[in-house]
This record gives sequence, C-alpha cells and structure tokens, in this order.
Amino acid sequence: MTTLGILGGGQLGRMLALAAARLGIDVHVYCPDAASPAERVSAGATVATYDDEAALAAFAARVDAVTTEFENVPAATARFLAGRVPVHPSARALEIAQDRVTEKAFLNDIGIGTAPWRAVDTAADLTAAMGAIGPRGILKTRRLGYDGKGQARLDGPRDAADAITAMNGAPAILEGLAAFEREISVIAARGTDGTVRCYDPGENRHADGILRETVVPAAIDAATRDTALDIAGRIVSSLDYVGVIGVEMFAMADGALLVNEIAPRVHNTGHWTLEGCAVSQFEQHVRAVCGLPLGDPARHSDATMTNLIGGDVDTVPALMAEDGAALHLYGKGAARPGRKMGHVTRLTRREADG
Repeated sequence: MTTLGILGGGQLGRMLALAAARLGIDVHVYCPDAASPAERVSAGATVATYDDEAALAAFAARVDAVTTEFENVPAATARFLAGRVPVHPSARALEIAQDRVTEKAFLNDIGIGTAPWRAVDTAADLTAAMGAIGPRGILKTRRLGYDGKGQARLDGPRDAADAITAMNGAPAILEGLAAFEREISVIAARGTDGTVRCYDPGENRHADGILRETVVPAAIDAATRDTALDIAGRIVSSLDYVGVIGVEMFAMADGALLVNEIAPRVHNTGHWTLEGCAVSQFEQHVRAVCGLPLGDPARHSDATMTNLIGGDVDTVPALMAEDGAALHLYGKGAARPGRKMGHVTRLTRREADG
C-alpha cells in the first residue's frame, strides 16, 4: 500500500492523512472544495464533484484503496469506485447509515434495541406515529441532518404541525424519547480479515445538539461496558464492515443499552484516542482499510476531549499556555456559531476499572 484515497476533505480526512503519513502511506484527497483542511496536508488532491465519473476513474487509477471521511458520500460514488479499487466502508454500509429508517430497521433486525420509531412522510403519518409510540419524541429528517440540524422536538400533539413544517417536505422519522442516564459511544474497528478491536466506551455530553465533550472511561459498570463492546462488534460483523465506526448508545437506568445511531467513519467521540492510546482511531482506520494488522486499542490514560466550537477558538492562546492540554486545530476559515474549529484533550492518571 502506497497511496490511500479519501473521499471528503474535512477535519476527519485531515487527521486520517496525518495518521497515514506516520505509517509511510501517502493520501490523495477527493473533494468538491478547493483548499480543504485535508487537502492541505495530503500528497495529492482532486477537486471535483462526487458524480464526475471521469474524475472518479482518474482518482481510482492513482490510489491503492479508497475510504470516506464522512458518511454522506453518495453510495453510488462508492459503488462506482469499488469496480476499480477496494473501497471501505462499502456502499451498503453507507446506504444503511445514511437513512435513519433503514438504519433503525437494520439494527432491530439483528436484535439490537433502539428507541421506538416510526417512518413519517405526512401529517397523518405523524399523528399515527404519536398514537403508537407516545406524544413526546423527536421528529428528524431521514437523511442528512447532524449536530441538531433537521430535527424538531415534540412535547405533545400541539407541536405536530410545526414539526412537520420544520421538515420542509423531507421524509422523516419519529423517535420516541428514551429516558437514558447517559449517552455513551464505542469506537470499533474491523479489519479485512474479520478481526474486531474496540476502544473503551466514552461518555458524551452535548449542548444545543452539538457534542461538547467526551469523557473516558464512561461511568458504567463492567457488565455494561462488555455489552456495549459486544453490540459494536455485532454491528461491524453484520455489515461485513472494514474500517472504524462510531456507535452511539443510550445507557438506561435498568442497565439496558439502546443504539442511537451508527457513523461509518472515524468519529468525534473518538478524538481522545490521539493522546489516550498508542494507536489512535485514525491510525486504526488507516490500518483496517489498507489491509494491515489492527493495533492495540487499550487506553493508557483517562481522558477528557472538549470540542472548540465557534468562538471557542478565542481561548486558543490560553490553551497553548496550559500544561497538559493537547490542542488540535482543523485549519478552517471563519469561526461561525456551531462550527467545530478544533478540540483539546486532557489526560489524567488511569484508575483501575471497576
């Protein structure tokens, strides 16, 4: 393996490119945007749309394998490239994760619990869904939407009309509210030989629908930890997945775990692994998609990863002066509200797990 192609040019692609360089692997980025964060640290770049078959064919000829740095790369793009070069994750994995109804159905079909849900296309569908799963929930677009976008909360029937309007005609899904104690996530990896390695679950804390910080280890007992790792392993095996995936879960008061969503890529909640493990999620993903042996995911320290969002970049000088603060800036332009500009990780001495 000498060159890895990456579809997408954001901060995740940037960190993948840096991890690949550590292993002596060049990266060629394919992205519609010129001067993307990933392109600026990569050996090569193609600036073209994801449906430009001539550009895609030329890209495939320059690389030995292809991966994605965000889940909304068109599945048709992955399928086109897969006829020319190995592509991980597969078009099937992308298709499942890109549609919340398809994703929930897949999880339930393999015996993994989720919050109750119903597909919603019309106001009548929403009325029926609320009758089936309760009047309180979150209406979300089936496709796209992230960091709280494309969502509307319902606290009763009076909110239904506004929620439907907020979907702007897009197919949607109603998810019942889960009375969880905490949200956790597992970063799992699966190699081309079927080997599965999982990182310790992290506990996630949000504000305004955006991840603010992940704390590792999560405040869960050993049995819940083992169940979380088993769920993540079942998902990647059922998908015949290759690469790193993020699995977000709700930890319920009765000890049950419900999967909230899966993200077929390296994940924000795994950024702590850059400092907390010998092999980060980014290096693990490069290893997996390039057919290399997976590394040890064990953490050597406890960690707290905090996102720098919008105006948080104003604190960068203070963070640079802070002992023990590992700062990562993503090379983006203007700091807009809600825009992830970087993150900082702080390590603490690892205590024995209970």
